[in-house]
Amino acid sequence: MKFGPVPLAAAQGAVLAHSVMAGGRKLPKGRILSCEDLSVLRAEGVAQVTVARLDPGDVGEDAAAAQLAAALVPDPAAAGLTVTAPHTGRVNFHATGPGVVEINAERIHRLNRIDPSITLATLAPFTRVTKGMLAGTVKIIAYAVAGAALARACDVAHGAMRLRPVVLKAAGLILTDAPGQAGKLNDKGQAAVAARLRALGLRLAEVREVPHDRDALAGALGQVGGDMVLILTGAATSDLHDDAPEAVRQAGGKVARFGMPVDPGNLLFHGQLGARPVIGLPGCARSPALNGADWVLERLACGIAVTDDDIAGMGVGGLLKEILIRPQPREGRGAPDA
Repeated sequence: MKFGPVPLAAAQGAVLAHSVMAGGRKLPKGRILSCEDLSVLRAEGVAQVTVARLDPGDVGEDAAAAQLAAALVPDPAAAGLTVTAPHTGRVNFHATGPGVVEINAERIHRLNRIDPSITLATLAPFTRVTKGMLAGTVKIIAYAVAGAALARACDVAHGAMRLRPVVLKAAGLILTDAPGQAGKLNDKGQAAVAARLRALGLRLAEVREVPHDRDALAGALGQVGGDMVLILTGAATSDLHDDAPEAVRQAGGKVARFGMPVDPGNLLFHGQLGARPVIGLPGCARSPALNGADWVLERLACGIAVTDDDIAGMGVGGLLKEILIRPQPREGRGAPDA
């Protein structure tokens, strides 16, 4: 593509690079200049305009954006995304329902290295989305790009983004009463958990409240309904062999991991009870604020297995927010602002 100022005599059929007011109307940038447009410009005393002229093999911005979008999401319905019509070199992708966005980051990094004018921006991998939320955007920055570069980008991008929809329907919640526990603590926890589930389109199937006792908790695990079981204890889980993880084992389940490098959320554990995932929620789940349990809950609700490596990899970006009411905050009350 050639770009720069040209005399009006050489501008017909070129792409106008900057908007111009002429004849009482605006000729917008990106317009293909016609003979009539040039006559209006001459009448206004304009001698030259800045234009882009495509070389053989170049693809215009809208056509290029549409081709890249089609490669990235070849089957929008199957990918759980809607794809907008191209406009000024841009195509947007929106979620068709609740879920998390699954991204092949390595492919998208490769795509964005091909040509600076061929770009794709997405949400971070496994970001939770709701219906209509913007998940990604293609933008062709120049008025045209080389067809060969576009072909490479389309090949690299193929199928690199999709929505993983929520597949579970309901979750059961078990709350425990610890000695000396504040009276409304479980009410607060139940309300926060219910709100999290609603955001995912899940319902709270059943709530069971039992003493903070290993046997009582194991019994509740065998009886509570739901496709997933959530445990929120009155006393924090402090070890892989503390009461709540041991109750899961006693009920016939398995504990995959205790602890995660996300703060708030360090004291999470998760496992399996038959076909149902089990999450031992950290105490911060009583707050509506984002915490590490959200990342695990959202993936499991979408039918995505959460491995030990997955959780270990959450540490980068896992420092979420200071909680000023914690007994020992990360920073002292008098910590400098800088």
